[in-house]
Amino acid sequence: MTTSRTTPHDPAGPRPTEYDYVVVGGGTAGSVIAARLTENPDVTVAVIEGGPSDRDREDVLTLRRWMGLLGGDLDYDYPTVEQPRGNSHIRHSRARVLGGCSSHNTLISFKPLPSDWDEWEQAGARGWNAVAMEAYFARLENNIVPVDEKDRNAIARDFVDAAQKAAGVPRVEGFNRKPFTEGVGFFDLAYRPEDNKRSSASVAYLHPVMDERANLHLWLETWAYRLHLEGDRADGVHVRTKDGEEHLVRARREVVLCAGAVDTPRLLMHSGVGPRADLEALGIPVVRDLPGVGENLLDHPESVIVWETDGPIPENSAMDSDAGLFVRRDPAHEGPDLMFHFYQVPFTDNPERLGYRRPEHGVSMTPNIPKPRSRGRLYLTSADPEVKPALDFRYFTDEDDYDARTLVDGIKLAREIARTQPLAGWLKREVCPGPEVTSDEDLSEYARKVAHTVYHPAGTCRMGAADDPMAVVDPELRVRGLRGLRVADASVFPTMTAVNPMIGVLMVGEKAAELVGGGIR
Repeated sequence: MTTSRTTPHDPAGPRPTEYDYVVVGGGTAGSVIAARLTENPDVTVAVIEGGPSDRDREDVLTLRRWMGLLGGDLDYDYPTVEQPRGNSHIRHSRARVLGGCSSHNTLISFKPLPSDWDEWEQAGARGWNAVAMEAYFARLENNIVPVDEKDRNAIARDFVDAAQKAAGVPRVEGFNRKPFTEGVGFFDLAYRPEDNKRSSASVAYLHPVMDERANLHLWLETWAYRLHLEGDRADGVHVRTKDGEEHLVRARREVVLCAGAVDTPRLLMHSGVGPRADLEALGIPVVRDLPGVGENLLDHPESVIVWETDGPIPENSAMDSDAGLFVRRDPAHEGPDLMFHFYQVPFTDNPERLGYRRPEHGVSMTPNIPKPRSRGRLYLTSADPEVKPALDFRYFTDEDDYDARTLVDGIKLAREIARTQPLAGWLKREVCPGPEVTSDEDLSEYARKVAHTVYHPAGTCRMGAADDPMAVVDPELRVRGLRGLRVADASVFPTMTAVNPMIGVLMVGEKAAELVGGGIR
């Protein structure tokens, strides 16, 4: 057995490079899996994490500082390829820190709706139905609570009141208490209200045990660039430390990929697992032809409508986007088909490219597509693992233009809410798109050009049935045609959840830990 130098939170001295399990990615799902597997003291687990620890990082641990992390040194910051019908300037933040995107996002916490899980099973993910998945939510260690009373900004409260009247939906206090199809209210968040600190995956699952479990080994600031495959078995991963040292970290039992919907398919393809023609064109030797790797790229695109307020907004907030609205326009739809985040800031990053100016004081509503129909693709442009993959979300390319029409409906509803008291009393003028933009055609053009992401890429290694040629993993999360290799992150989503997916990813992690720990293949 070879050894390597240690990193923070590991015992002093050399450490092994061979373990029972190697978890690639110490993010939302990876933190769960590593913590659960190491509950067994006879099992050793290595976590390969490209970023540093989040411990003692106030910029990370303080929830309300999330916007300052976007585009910074803890962000992989993936660009989007040209989008003929959308915004080509969208950059997808992917966190480079322990806890992954749960250390980087707003921690809005929705249990996936029963219709989300049932849709997965209908897509071939047998055993992932709503009844079967309910138990995994109960296991979560995160502190998930509604936005605290002290954090409920007065204008956000008035948005809730106005939206309830204008949209005719019920007020919801605790979105996770029971399934819903419509409603407005303050979100549930994974945080500690008393000090605004995150209850991220790393905080909830790893911080309590990382100094206590000798069988948990964190390889921090260590980049995984290729799997090690012996025939049809994955038995390790090639990594590079921040000092440039290269190691082969071996797994006696399994490798579990938890690098997310961008880096998991990237790692598979650079290891020769993916669409044969694409890999051969780049000179990457094909180990396993899996055409679904990188396909089915999903996201929750949303647009924005901004108002200037008559003056400054009260300072109190949990994370500046504390309330939201869900609407079901189509009664035949099983869940909500239009969603809003209410931002207590003027969110004008994309509108400014079109000539709009940011008001000194303002608020925003962001109409969002819960079940988008457009599907994109992630692919390699180079055999060099250092080159970022291409992300082509193909925003607003669905055949019936459903996605764009959803945003147009959202802007119209947002205006109705803005005209309704008590919110109307705060608002001075509509900044963008501006009251003169009224036709469906013009609203659609605006909505698509200023569209942005809420950072929910998913689906690129989707789960499916054995006879589904585009499925990458089976319902036990095993990569098809390979042994010793599973995927457990948002890339396995067959379809997008109607709600923010973080809790869904945590639940994938809980179920994956159960599947992985159930025996040795």
